[in-house]
Amino acid sequence: MKKSLLALAVLGAFAGVASAQSSVTLFGTVDLNGRYVKNDGSDRRYSLSQDGINSSQLGFKGIEDLGGGLKAGFLLLAGVNADNGSTNSQFFNRSAYARLMGGFGEVRLGRDYTPTFWSDTIFDAFGTNGLGDSSGVKQIAAPDFVRANNSIGYFLPSGIGGVYGQVMVAAAEGAAAGRYVGGRVGFAAGPFDVAGAYSEEEIAGGKYKTANIGGSFDFGMAKLLGYWNQEKQNAVKDNIYSVSAVVPIGQGEIHAGYDYSKLTAPGLSNKVDKIALGYVYNLSKRTAVYTTVARVSNGNASANSLGSPGVSTVGVGSSGSATAAPTLGGKSEGAEFGIRHFF
Repeated sequence: MKKSLLALAVLGAFAGVASAQSSVTLFGTVDLNGRYVKNDGSDRRYSLSQDGINSSQLGFKGIEDLGGGLKAGFLLLAGVNADNGSTNSQFFNRSAYARLMGGFGEVRLGRDYTPTFWSDTIFDAFGTNGLGDSSGVKQIAAPDFVRANNSIGYFLPSGIGGVYGQVMVAAAEGAAAGRYVGGRVGFAAGPFDVAGAYSEEEIAGGKYKTANIGGSFDFGMAKLLGYWNQEKQNAVKDNIYSVSAVVPIGQGEIHAGYDYSKLTAPGLSNKVDKIALGYVYNLSKRTAVYTTVARVSNGNASANSLGSPGVSTVGVGSSGSATAAPTLGGKSEGAEFGIRHFF
C-alpha cells in the first residue's frame, strides 16, 4: 500500500512539472443564423445557416516554454457545420501546424492561411464572413485562395518599428499543380495599418498570380478599411476593389461595405458589384447578436450568389444558401439574423 502511494506521488510530481512547462487550450466559435436569399430566376430560400460574422470552429492550441526566449507550439483548427453538427472531410481544414517562436520571429509548418488572403479578410469590415463577405464578387479564384497545405511559413518578429511580414512556400509533393510561393509586408502604428502581398501558384492551366494592397485607419468614431486585389491567370484578369467601415455605437457596431469586381479576358469584360449593411450588438465579450442585408448585381456573364461558399466562375454560379444561382446578369438579395458565441 505504501509503495502504491509513493508511486502515485511520484507520477503526480512528474505531471505537475509537465503542466508547468506547457499548456493546451480547447476553444472555439459557434455562429448560427436564420438566412433569406432570393436570386433572380429562382425561388427564395429560407435556411438555418452559419458563419455570419465569424467562422464556426473547434480548436486546440498549445505552447511550451523551452527557455532562453524560445517557445514551441501547435494549432489544430477544425471547421464545424454547427447547423447540422457535421464536420468536413478534411477535419482540421482551417489550420494544422507546428510552430517555433523566438527573437528571430516565428516558423510554422503545416496548413495555414496564405499571405495574400490576409489583406482581403483583415481589411474587410465583414471579415470575409456571412452575406457581407467582400470575396463574394470574385469571378475567378485560385484553389489555395485562403489556405495552403504542406507549407513552411516565416513571420518577422514583433517590435521592429511597426513593420510586420511573412513568407510562405507550399510544396506540391509530386502533383502537377499545387506549389505556392507568396509573401506579405506591412506597417502598423497607432490607428494606421497598411500591407501588400504577392503570390504565385501552379495550377492546372498555368501559373496563377495574386497581388493586393490594403489598409485601414481608425478615427475612433469610425474605422475605414479598403483593399485592391488582382488575380490573374494567362490572359484572364480579375480586379477587385473593396471599401468598408465599422462604426461603434455603445455596445454595438454598424458594418457597411461596397465591393466591385471587373474581369477582363479576350473578347470579354464583366462587372460584379455588391453592397452590404450589418449591425452587431455585443451582449458580452463572448456573445453577440447580429443582422446583415446585402445585394449582389451581376454583369451579363456572371451568376454570383450571396451565401455561396467560395467563388463562382464566370457564367457558372454556386448556389450555397440559395435555391439556385441567379440567371446570368441577375441579382442576388438576402438577409440574415444570428447569434455568435466564443468559448
